[in-house]
Amino acid sequence: MADRLELDYKPKLPRDKTMGIGIVGAGEIVREAHLPAYRMAGFHVVGITNRTRSRAEETARKFGIPKVYDTARQLIEDPDVQIVDIALTADLQPEIVRMAAQAGKHVLCQKPLGETYEAAEEIVAICDEYGIRGAVNQQMRWAPGIRASHAVMQRGWFGEPVQADVQVNVHTDFAGWPFLREIETLEVMYHSIHYLDSIRFLFGTPEAVFADGAKYPGQACRGETRTTIHLRFPGETRGLVHDNHNNWAPMDDWYATFRFEGTKGIITGTNGALYNYPEGREDTIRFLSKELSPAVWHEPKLEGRWFPHAFMGTMGELMRAIEEGREPENSVRDNLLTLQMVFAAYRSMAERRPVLLSEIGKKEPATGGRTETESRPS
Repeated sequence: MADRLELDYKPKLPRDKTMGIGIVGAGEIVREAHLPAYRMAGFHVVGITNRTRSRAEETARKFGIPKVYDTARQLIEDPDVQIVDIALTADLQPEIVRMAAQAGKHVLCQKPLGETYEAAEEIVAICDEYGIRGAVNQQMRWAPGIRASHAVMQRGWFGEPVQADVQVNVHTDFAGWPFLREIETLEVMYHSIHYLDSIRFLFGTPEAVFADGAKYPGQACRGETRTTIHLRFPGETRGLVHDNHNNWAPMDDWYATFRFEGTKGIITGTNGALYNYPEGREDTIRFLSKELSPAVWHEPKLEGRWFPHAFMGTMGELMRAIEEGREPENSVRDNLLTLQMVFAAYRSMAERRPVLLSEIGKKEPATGGRTETESRPS
């Protein structure tokens, strides 16, 4: 019985791990997530560059990276680099993607893919024009709890999806990152974007979003730090994301949970990375199914967490797509649907109404703030 319940949830890695990776950016997310994950996976990082060269040099020494470049162009022109891992602000991504694409290099982009929907579409067009593979670092899809939930669904133990809930109540000092103090699109763009993408990965793409965002009295940031997002799927399926980053109570009151309900099964679990961040702990999951024993909860032990283990998944999937001559699961084109959810949420907040994803297109207004990825990997 134990073998029958074993879940296939760990990131799949390419056969060829020698593909050369060049990293543009040496911020916190690279040092704390990208590089530790690549080391665990055995990926081949050729070199790194950063606006401040000394930071790139320090990172290279710490992780044994052989080359440090003065500019992104130098990195991209290195024949040993086959994949460009972009860890810069979203406003700079189109320029780097175009440079890499012109050189025939594949790209792993940061989220959000674009400050605007048009910017994200531009990246998709560049990848198409030059025939390269482009992926997005929406790594929560590979977090153990989410991937294990997917495995339960794939085994036929879940049935038709009915309800997806993600609830988070923690303390996050967004003001600790200066760029986040000024932007007007904060929580959904930089945090709940992952929950939206993960729900879409498991349940499919919703047709409409109804969202509300709020601040906390006296907060230092301009953008929302509390959000409620209702997702309406075709038929009777629904989703809810409720996220609060202002919990001032001791950590034993914090929680980060998910619950997925189907006609045959129920899955619940925790997102361990948000407990006692940045230390975190392993994800947990439990499930029951009418196809197994309806009154018995199964609680497989999961290994790993969102940060850094899931980052093996995003890069690994891009590398496997290159090997197999196909689009990656987390392709830039696929990510347009996640961005439609994000921008629909912000339009819903502004106009106080449900917004169809089909309303989000090329005339989407600017998000109102500069984006940045040298921050916590959230």
